[in-house]
Amino acid sequence: MVDAVVIGAGPNGLVAANLLADAGWDVLVLEAAAEPGGAVKTAELTVPGFRHDLFSAFYPLGAASPVLRELDLEAHGLRWEHAPDVLAHLFPDDRVAVLSRDVERTAASVDAFSAGDGKAWRGLFRHYLDIREDLLAAVLRPFPPVRAGLGLLRTLGLGGALRDARVLTMPSRRFGQEVFGGEGARVLLAGNAQHTDLGPDQAGSAVFGWLLSMLAQDVGFPVPRGGAGGLIDALVARLRAKGGRVECGRPVTKVHVAGGRALGVRTADGEDVRATRAVVADVPAPALLLDLVGADLLPASLVRDLRRFDWDDATIKVDWALSEPIPWRSRDAAGAGTVHLGVDLDGLAAANNDLDRGRVPEHPFLLLGQMTTADPTRSPAGTETAWAYTHVPRDDQWSAQRLAAKAEEFEALIERHAPGFRDLIIGRSVAGPADLERANPSLVEGAINQGTSGIHQQLIFRPTPGLSRPDTVVENLFLAGASAHPGGGVHGSAGANAARAALASRSWYGPLYRAGMRGVQRALHA
Repeated sequence: MVDAVVIGAGPNGLVAANLLADAGWDVLVLEAAAEPGGAVKTAELTVPGFRHDLFSAFYPLGAASPVLRELDLEAHGLRWEHAPDVLAHLFPDDRVAVLSRDVERTAASVDAFSAGDGKAWRGLFRHYLDIREDLLAAVLRPFPPVRAGLGLLRTLGLGGALRDARVLTMPSRRFGQEVFGGEGARVLLAGNAQHTDLGPDQAGSAVFGWLLSMLAQDVGFPVPRGGAGGLIDALVARLRAKGGRVECGRPVTKVHVAGGRALGVRTADGEDVRATRAVVADVPAPALLLDLVGADLLPASLVRDLRRFDWDDATIKVDWALSEPIPWRSRDAAGAGTVHLGVDLDGLAAANNDLDRGRVPEHPFLLLGQMTTADPTRSPAGTETAWAYTHVPRDDQWSAQRLAAKAEEFEALIERHAPGFRDLIIGRSVAGPADLERANPSLVEGAINQGTSGIHQQLIFRPTPGLSRPDTVVENLFLAGASAHPGGGVHGSAGANAARAALASRSWYGPLYRAGMRGVQRALHA
């Protein structure tokens, strides 16, 4: 018997556990895998001494997140590392647009594509800095962001706020055309939007491309020293220092519900764990409610909503151990932690159009990470640990032979821009959609964001139409995974939101809070 059970030791689950432990709750985290981390893990996949991030790798949202900053994880061992440049978009003709933490370097790069774009980029960044704190609070704190929204309104005025709100709905291509004259800055925005599942002509992609570009300019795309798992190590160490526990190899198979309330969980070994205050789940919403709770205990309208939950695209990822750094023909690509390659802006649109039609893109967009360039501890001196991924349609079958052919396609594309690349490969690991899901069941069919970032499944529509609250139709059960608001990315906000909701439900105004949430759920599913 504990105060709270947290299902899943991903970053959101661990953030939630830390905040509950800070409040003095007795917290137990149950993790199905052999080690904590969820989609934040590091291992020697290929050759001894080469450390690979198995899933996520670069963390601009993590470095900027007010939630993670407040946890002071540096006091528990977390150290951030940076590549010389943040990002390089490599065009098919070997031109490069560079995004650096040095705004003058970025401005000079985009100015080379169109005179005046450097000035426009600096203006865009100044605007971001003017609204930074309220913006991040609005994006990452619970919805609706009343205090942050008022702060933005004071800074921007009504007209400015409405113009910024317009960007929330825009495609990144259109936004880039309105602000910049050349391809360089435009493709940086569109390429960063592609870190979600939104192409340059899809509504809502502008705000993601803009935000990630500005974060890159502000905090970079940092990586934890020694591997992504360093972030998890710090979260676990902090939790244990507060008296919380993490037990791995203990999958949860059922959430016990009686009288409309969550009472605890059952594990795969048949043990029941009573949770006297809350069950917090860092798993996708459909898995939590349809599988662990059961459709028979849910309103029919909620079951329908969950069964049409819109996942993001599937993913294929290749990891390499390289005897030397990648020998890019363009030197501007050599110092970037993240490299975008394979297509220009129109190519991005074409690749996304193929995905929307259920076709493997003829000319894929490749997102590549140079991990030793970002953190020298990732492989022996003079070598490189690297990876690349691309998106493919869902519901497609990938045999080992087909995956190997796709990996060779990756290598041929890199070879065209970096002659001699193939000769440097001393180890390779290929993961298809099914492999990613086997390694982490929350990555359903290789969907790395736990649901599309499309505007039809953001804010009050995430994970289903509602109030963007972590509270569920089952009292005392809270959704803490990336399928909840504010969505994908390693920032801990979904976990923090769930923990704060659990604490509110048990506060001095808890009876009023719970009654209010019951009323909301009745209205939503009448």
